[in-house]
Amino acid sequence: MSGNTTGTIFKVTTWGESHGKAIGVVVDGCPPGIPLNEPDIQEKLNRRRPGLDTLSSPRKEEDKVEILSGTFEGKTTGTPISMIIKNRDVKSADYDQIKDIFRPGHGDITYSKKYGIRDYRGGGRASGRETAARVAAGAIAGKVIAREGIEIIAYTRGLGGIAAEQITLEDIDRNSILCPDMEAVEKMGNALEEARKSGDSLGGIVEILVRGCPPGLGEPVFDKIDADLAKALMSIGAVKGVEIGAGFEAAKMSGSKCNDPITPEGFATNNAGGILSGITNGDEIIIRVACKPISSIEKEQQTIDIHGKPATISIKGRHDVCVIPRIIPVCEAMVGIVLADHLLKQRAK
Repeated sequence: MSGNTTGTIFKVTTWGESHGKAIGVVVDGCPPGIPLNEPDIQEKLNRRRPGLDTLSSPRKEEDKVEILSGTFEGKTTGTPISMIIKNRDVKSADYDQIKDIFRPGHGDITYSKKYGIRDYRGGGRASGRETAARVAAGAIAGKVIAREGIEIIAYTRGLGGIAAEQITLEDIDRNSILCPDMEAVEKMGNALEEARKSGDSLGGIVEILVRGCPPGLGEPVFDKIDADLAKALMSIGAVKGVEIGAGFEAAKMSGSKCNDPITPEGFATNNAGGILSGITNGDEIIIRVACKPISSIEKEQQTIDIHGKPATISIKGRHDVCVIPRIIPVCEAMVGIVLADHLLKQRAK
């Protein structure tokens, strides 16, 4: 099974399964001399871990990270950084009754077709549990890009069809949904509770804002930075769409409206989302990702078993109602990993 590594200079390889002994990550290419301790990484992991509210999975994982290599006296050494997060609250028996049934919306059927074998316990490698390793790597990437004054802020822009209209960044951490519109927060919370009671789930939109990114990052033509950002974000299991700047709205515009006028002070608008011809232009990078509803729901669904016979399934157990807000630190991590890689490539020229 290939495809577990991303990056050219700043390389990230994740490993492990949802119900295995542990998950982990190896980060290669991190510059030496960067202050790094386990609490730096733990802070990011705590924002992603399950069991923080009644609408997320009640699986109680500490997500306690241990750095195994790549640091000395609190600083990176330039050698591979290996980290491990042990799985503590595993209940594999929850999946015994559905182990021979393909779950709609999951990778069960595609993994089975590709490999002829699959780990049915929580989705194995395809589980959202894998994203904890990404967040750990993203914490290191964040240290790399912070030296250049780059800041990443992600938040809930939409949930269950309810949109955040008034964006007040200071409000993001004032609510459990991580939404910058307090009026929308109440509506989103009600929608989540209604979905939970009915045994269903909801999707949403995450918006990611990158501030302080210097111009010149990106490697045309096949390694454009927007192409790499899209790939990194699409590699997150729940993400089904990515747009940058005006995104799909640009298809409705004329050129005279879509083009960002250039003035001596900079760009007058930002429909490009901070990227032109695959290269950062120094403006704020604006990205939005569409997240599908959680696939594991109690509502009865039609499917087939491993023998191809019709079946129905109602998925019990411990599952989120929505990937938001837990996916937000994952999105921040993937953007940070791409920016760190491109930053190091640009500095190497």
